[in-house]
Amino acid sequence: MSKKFFVFVVISFILVSIPLAEAQQPKKVPRIGFLMLNSASVQEPRLEAFRQGLRELRYIEGQNITIEYPSAEGKPDRLPALAAELVRLKVDVIVTAGPTATRTAKQATSTIPIVMGYDTDPVGSGFVASLARPGGNITGLSSLAPEISGKQVELLKEIVPRLSRVAVLGTSTQPGTAQALREIKLAAGALGVQLQHLDVLGPKDIETAFRDASKGRADAVLMLPSPVLNSHRTQVAELAIKSRVPAMYQSSEYVEAGGLMTYGVSITDLFRRAATYIDKILKGTKPADLPVEQPIKFELIINLKAAKQIGLTIPPNVLARADRVIR
Repeated sequence: MSKKFFVFVVISFILVSIPLAEAQQPKKVPRIGFLMLNSASVQEPRLEAFRQGLRELRYIEGQNITIEYPSAEGKPDRLPALAAELVRLKVDVIVTAGPTATRTAKQATSTIPIVMGYDTDPVGSGFVASLARPGGNITGLSSLAPEISGKQVELLKEIVPRLSRVAVLGTSTQPGTAQALREIKLAAGALGVQLQHLDVLGPKDIETAFRDASKGRADAVLMLPSPVLNSHRTQVAELAIKSRVPAMYQSSEYVEAGGLMTYGVSITDLFRRAATYIDKILKGTKPADLPVEQPIKFELIINLKAAKQIGLTIPPNVLARADRVIR
């Protein structure tokens, strides 16, 4: 073999081997951090909706995408360390399960993209400059729908015609609570209904709130978005039944836990849609260029088992409007 031919063969082999070697290099699997205040079991319907959204976009957990699920187990003071760990792991995107988690993630990083699973008021909370132009490393879904509160009071009036007093349970430190209360007061004023606001700052306040509602002779109770109430939704539903008081909840999760009814934004739909943000960000779009989307799916769900337990008859015209009836 001549020297020139030998050199030619070696060079040809190298040139052919380079693409093969590159093809054999494993692709980097994107890593997502799903930051939660409450436990994964409490968040499971939302987690599954998020995973469903990813599957629809051909992201299969454990195959071409990895998801971390750090949870503060209902203890806000644990969130900063969990967020810092996600930053240390250099996750590609952080998904937040609510306003408290979003604020913590925002404080932990200004570079890693953050996708809000939902937020009651992203602009008011200071997470984005505007819904159309977020302007930073945060984008996602807004659950802001002011008209919801008025509709909830109207529905309570329909199922309890003599409605005169409503106890409103919420957490004053939760972003969006003040605005929701303003909307409820407007609707209640138009219907001649008096309100009793009961602040639930921790689990120990839940039973106290129901006792105060009974003492205040509330004809019904209305729950505002609250991580405290949501993480104890089975207890909340049971207390409402025990008090024999009609209750309006903020999400289907309460009704599935035994609560009477909900009318509001479909939170699970928001989390399913959060997957589209993951897809766009992983393909190179910056969060600042992805407008915050508002809710498009609303649902009225009624639990007839709960209605029977408190001796309440739901008017046929209300049942006819329900998206789902639990019998």
